[in-house]
Amino acid sequence: MGKTTAHFEVFDDRFSVAGDDSLECLFDGGRWTEGPVYVPSGRYLLFSDIPNDRVMRWDETDGSVSVFRSPANYANGHTLDRQGRLVSCEQGGRRVTRTELDGSVTVLADRWRGKRFNSPNDAVVDASGAVWFTDPPYGITSDYEGHKAEQEIDGCHVYRIDPSGGVERVADDFERPNGLAFSPDGSRLYIADTRRGHLRVFDVDGGRLSGGEVFASVPTGKDGAPGGNFDGLRVDVEGRVWAAAGDVHCFDPDGTLLATLGVPQPAVSNLVWGGPKRNRLFITATDSVYSILLGTNGAWKL
Repeated sequence: MGKTTAHFEVFDDRFSVAGDDSLECLFDGGRWTEGPVYVPSGRYLLFSDIPNDRVMRWDETDGSVSVFRSPANYANGHTLDRQGRLVSCEQGGRRVTRTELDGSVTVLADRWRGKRFNSPNDAVVDASGAVWFTDPPYGITSDYEGHKAEQEIDGCHVYRIDPSGGVERVADDFERPNGLAFSPDGSRLYIADTRRGHLRVFDVDGGRLSGGEVFASVPTGKDGAPGGNFDGLRVDVEGRVWAAAGDVHCFDPDGTLLATLGVPQPAVSNLVWGGPKRNRLFITATDSVYSILLGTNGAWKL
């Protein structure tokens, strides 16, 4: 652990995010870290260490790291609802759950028309309290990040859990839907299609989506090969999309790649804004977790 020099490679003069010149490593003892969520009421970060079947807790007040939950049903993505409760995508349980304020766990959804989900991956909550989540098969393809099993659903789709508990399929033309994030005003939803190497953007009208155009594609490296796979997403107050794809990529709301932030691990999996002012970017990458304090703020808040 410790600090390493932070390097933004800037491609567009519109990118101006002053902040730290170093990345701080907060944890380096995982196998595949994912699903970071910042809990402002306690000033701590939760993140998944999926193959080790545990959720970890990093305390912002003293820097300590402890086990929050183990076993954790191979949890992947997490978010908070509007009451500050933890919403988790459990690859092992093939379900989306909510941890109540008393610590009990409520199952929000585990089936679509009687068939078990593949392995819910990542989730976001809208202003109405509805939970939107993606359902690729990563938790059932082997025993490494879940339990090997047959796929019951006819593909990999995006779903919405209504505040009343009903489950709707809202998008059915993805190969591997993954990270997702709302624009600051909630009118647009960005969703990663990992296998196709795209970020797509949808217009949101209540509980329905329209559009779905390609917003951005994974940039290629000097050898012409893709520079990573899109995974987790977050949006800042200016509407810029911050995406995990090998390193961290920052896109303007018009889809222009503004800059990349290099991370000293083979692959960045996810990221989240946190800290008292939501200007600390937490990054899960391979076996580690990093953070950097920046001159912008995350769009989402309770």
